[in-house]
Amino acid sequence: MTTSPYHPLPRVRRSDVGTILVSPWIVHTPERQRAAVDATIAEWEGVPWPTGFLTLNCFVSTDGERVLNYAQWTSDDEHRAFVRTARPKLVRGIDEVVPGIERPGVIRYRLAGSAIHPALPAPAVLIVIEDIAADDAQAAREWAELVLGTAVREQVPGRIATHVHIDLDGTRGMAYTEWTDEQAYTAFPAAAEPVDVLPPGVRHLGTRSYHLRKSLRRPSRPDA
Repeated sequence: MTTSPYHPLPRVRRSDVGTILVSPWIVHTPERQRAAVDATIAEWEGVPWPTGFLTLNCFVSTDGERVLNYAQWTSDDEHRAFVRTARPKLVRGIDEVVPGIERPGVIRYRLAGSAIHPALPAPAVLIVIEDIAADDAQAAREWAELVLGTAVREQVPGRIATHVHIDLDGTRGMAYTEWTDEQAYTAFPAAAEPVDVLPPGVRHLGTRSYHLRKSLRRPSRPDA
């Protein structure tokens, strides 16, 4: 188990990932953020890990409001089997420790593409999540291409990588950017957003920055 509050961040591009589950929790205070993450990790450590489970990464937002759970699984079927069996008991255990967690829901994503800054070997300690909604899959694809193209052309100091995710329905998107630190992100407010102008049919839903609080990881294969 990785318990560092800052790194290492998940390997977004590991080859054995079949589905990415993203679940935001609204908890309202830094104290409840920490308690929710600690309870989540404790509950997971108390159950047998499902075969398809790869990683669970619990991020806390820098504004103290939210926990973001970013989980990597081999397939949706493996995760759905877990939801039917072990998940209800696990969630009850978390809610006993931190009652009143607001859970807007889990979104199933696929990685649409990544843009890596080759000249920044420093580890990333901050991620920034930008969420969008699209009228249809075509609009979402156009947004993804625009984000990745912009990230390749405009190599912002301190921005290590941009990973674009599209959900299974093709109507939600998430730009996940990795930064060397908060200072690098806040120093370039205009450049920090993946794109300034959205394509037609795409709506911006919000942007938040996060640090990794704790994670659980199944060892990956050498080629993963």
